[in-house]
Amino acid sequence: MKKIILCFLIFGLFSANSLNPSLGMKEVFRDDFRIGTAVNLAQVTGREKGGDSLLSLHFNSLTPENGLKWALVQPQEGRFDFAFGDAFVQKGQEIQAFLVGHTLVWHQQTPKWVFEDLEGKPASAELLRSRMEQHIQEVVGRFQGKIHAWDVVNEAFEDNGTWRQTPWRRILGPDYIEMAFRKAHEVDPKAKLLYNDYNVWKPEKLEAILAMIRTLQSKGVKIHGVGMQGHYRLDTPSIDQIENAILKIHELGLEVHFTELDIDVLPRPTDQEGADLSLNFAQSPEWNPFPQGLPKDMEEKLVRRYVELFQLFRNHADKIERVTFWGLSDQTSWLNNWPVRGRTNYPLLFDRSKNLKPGFMDKF
Repeated sequence: MKKIILCFLIFGLFSANSLNPSLGMKEVFRDDFRIGTAVNLAQVTGREKGGDSLLSLHFNSLTPENGLKWALVQPQEGRFDFAFGDAFVQKGQEIQAFLVGHTLVWHQQTPKWVFEDLEGKPASAELLRSRMEQHIQEVVGRFQGKIHAWDVVNEAFEDNGTWRQTPWRRILGPDYIEMAFRKAHEVDPKAKLLYNDYNVWKPEKLEAILAMIRTLQSKGVKIHGVGMQGHYRLDTPSIDQIENAILKIHELGLEVHFTELDIDVLPRPTDQEGADLSLNFAQSPEWNPFPQGLPKDMEEKLVRRYVELFQLFRNHADKIERVTFWGLSDQTSWLNNWPVRGRTNYPLLFDRSKNLKPGFMDKF
């Protein structure tokens, strides 16, 4: 009888793990992939109330939301500010996290001077390449061996698969991507190097990205994975569309990183998907329907969507390196201000009080 009782106690203990409020997401998915989040300055310096405990319990990967983008790291030529980066690394070391640098080469949040000569005219190809390589040298070099992966190039393609006509592309041509990856690998040969983009699930865009990567691989350029920005909505994209992208990326021998996961639950004045920051609509009650809180049925639908996604991720855990939420809680999500400014949005698994929304953890 004692043995039977003991067996029931042990079984109950293990069965209760999925409901244990002290069990973090990083432990639940420990054998599958890393769980990450994007962090801001207040969070990496410990100034945000409750941030430290949330980071320590749930996350084993960190990405800077804005703090390592060019505009903040090198606002003026030759003047580098690594205050955020140093705090970011320190916080990551404290919680033993896998650190991802975001982002080295992007057409947005990059100062105008980068693309201009001293007279304000478009920079020459030689000048722009020199600036790009110097920036990578200083930033990657500063954190060599401390930041473990880099989003080297961000958002180089339109959704229809054509090249995005950025200043990088116009001045340097498509080879700017190869230049950036080669330089990043030269500075830190042990770092994982990623290409990062949104709407990778769209067929035309996916095929363009894969074609670009095949070209890089044929030239011996080191590229280790693709960051699939997970800026999704409640009903789009479909699970099948996301799965198709996972499989095709994996076929090239690359890691899949879900880099910016959130789910917009609010209506939009446009059908635009993804994360094009050039879209910015003025605040309007029409597009901010839940300023006092998300209705229970909507929250349940949000959680079900997350459960479906993580079931998919777990099914392909052999292909996925990391799943990173784009923000620590609803309070600091960028979707409170995009594509409509001043909204009250609820796109993450942690609410404004940093509580995990009910109904997710008990499914795993």
